[in-house]
Amino acid sequence: MALKKQRGLGRGLSALMADVAPVEPAITSDSRSARRPDMLLPIDQIIPNPDQPRRRFEPGDLDDLANSIREKGVIQPLIVRPDPQDAKKFQIVAGERRWRASQMARLHELPVLLRDYDDTEVLEIAIIENIQRADLNPVEEAAGYRQLMEKFGHTQEKLAEALGKSRSHIANLMRLLNLPVDVQDLLQEGKLSSGHARALITSENASELARKVVSKGLSVRDTEKLVKGPGPKRAPGSPRSRSVTEKDADTRALELDLSAATRLEISINHTPGTESGEVVIKYSTLDQLDQLCGKLSS
Repeated sequence: MALKKQRGLGRGLSALMADVAPVEPAITSDSRSARRPDMLLPIDQIIPNPDQPRRRFEPGDLDDLANSIREKGVIQPLIVRPDPQDAKKFQIVAGERRWRASQMARLHELPVLLRDYDDTEVLEIAIIENIQRADLNPVEEAAGYRQLMEKFGHTQEKLAEALGKSRSHIANLMRLLNLPVDVQDLLQEGKLSSGHARALITSENASELARKVVSKGLSVRDTEKLVKGPGPKRAPGSPRSRSVTEKDADTRALELDLSAATRLEISINHTPGTESGEVVIKYSTLDQLDQLCGKLSS
C-alpha cells in the first residue's frame, strides 16, 4: 500500500498530533466493521522504539490499563512504522504503554495506523504524545529535547515553536540534565520537584544537599537558602543593612536565557509583594546599545 509521508516539526502541536486521534473503520453493507489492511497487526510483530523518551512505566498504571483493555479492548490505535532493521516487524511511534498493557492482557493483535515516518518525526511524535498526556517526568522530557537538538540539529527556538512551549521552559528543563545522576533519579521518582532541582543546579555538592532536602522535607525556598549557605554575620552594634530579597532559581534562569538571547547582561528585579519590577539591561559598548535599539524598534 502507498504510505503517505507527513512532515512533523514546524506544523504546530495540533497538526503533529493529528495522526494520534482514533480512526473509525468504514462501515459497509457487507461488513459491520470493515477494516483497512493496516488496522490490525499480530502483537508479536510490533516492537518498541529504542529512542522512546519515556523510560519509566509505573506498574500500577499498567495494571489499570491492562484491566481496562481486557474489558473494552484497545480503543485508540497505535501508530507504527515499518521497522528499519527488520521488514517483518513494525516499530511503535506512539502507544508503547498500550502495547505493554495489551501484552499483560494477553491480546494477540492490536489496532494500528501505519505511517512512513523518518527518525526525526518518530522522536518528535513520541515526545509530543507523552508531553500532551503529561506522561514524561522532567528528566525524560529534558532528555527528549536534548535528543532532538543533538541528533537532528533542532534549536531551542524551533522546538518551542513546534511544541507550544516557551524557550525558557525548554532551557530550564535541559539544565536539569547537568545535575548528578543520583539527583536526577530523585527527581524522576518524585522525591524532588523541578523547583528543588533547579535550586540545586548551581550547587557544587548537589547530591549531598538533595539527600538533606528529601530527608527533612524542605520546601523549594528552604532549598534555595540551603544552597546559598549562611550569610555573613553582622557585627554587634553595626547598623542593620537594607534587606535584599534573594532571587529564586526561576528568575535567575530567566536572566540567563535573556542574556544569552541578547548577548547582554540582564537583571530582573521583582518588587516583593507586588506584580511589578524592573528589567535592567547593561551594555559595554555603544555598538551593543545600537544593536539593542535596533532589536527593540524592529
